[in-house]
Amino acid sequence: MKEVEKNEIKRLSDRLDAIRHLQPTLSLVDEAEKFAELEKEKATLEAEIARLRVVYTQKLSKEAQKLLALPHRRAITKKEQADIGKLKKAVRGLVIVHPMTALGREMELQEMTGFSKTAF
Repeated sequence: MKEVEKNEIKRLSDRLDAIRHLQPTLSLVDEAEKFAELEKEKATLEAEIARLRVVYTQKLSKEAQKLLALPHRRAITKKEQADIGKLKKAVRGLVIVHPMTALGREMELQEMTGFSKTAF
């Protein structure tokens, strides 16, 4: 679901960018109607992009809250990172969050962190 919103935001942003590039080329005297139409569409796109961004961040926040509610969390060592598959098999339900992902940035992680219901 997050991917859909991300793609929709990208598509709307591209359309908004196209309008912004098209507007300066229009003559206000000859094409006032077209200019007004583009202004209206621009306002609509900006509002929709803002709404989608709020929805997207709320969903991330729900996911982040769910992970933070798990009782066990710790940084993943370099040795464990080398064989992450083995670690995931050993600890059922382990969720690993990398600091460079959207979720990791939102949670302000500094290092790769694992979240689990059981100690690991």
